[in-house]
Amino acid sequence: QVQLVESGGGLVQAGGSLRLSCAASGIGISFNFMAWYRQAPGKQRDLVAIITTSGTTNYADSVKGRFTISRGSAQIPVYLQMNSLKPEDTAIYYCCISVARMNYWGQGTQVTVSS
Repeated sequence: QVQLVESGGGLVQAGGSLRLSCAASGIGISFNFMAWYRQAPGKQRDLVAIITTSGTTNYADSVKGRFTISRGSAQIPVYLQMNSLKPEDTAIYYCCISVARMNYWGQGTQVTVSS
């Protein structure tokens, strides 16, 4: 059974940093892509950053130059380093890992940035 668990969220002042982790179990080592999404209250879930098997990364325009997605170990396969945080980054952050034809999601971790 695949399970993803995000951690590392919290309350931080504007300009601060957080590092999100996505722990995985039951997912193996092969994947199509790994990604971070976020959802602010009353808004849709949006893609923040994605990394493919080849290591190619892409970011939402709003986080380019501030956020970095990276691969980790089999136990914690993906991270999101968030620097220069802004109040508009406040949201629940979800990791998503695509394996075969299935997308797996974690339960999310809250990130709150105070001004």
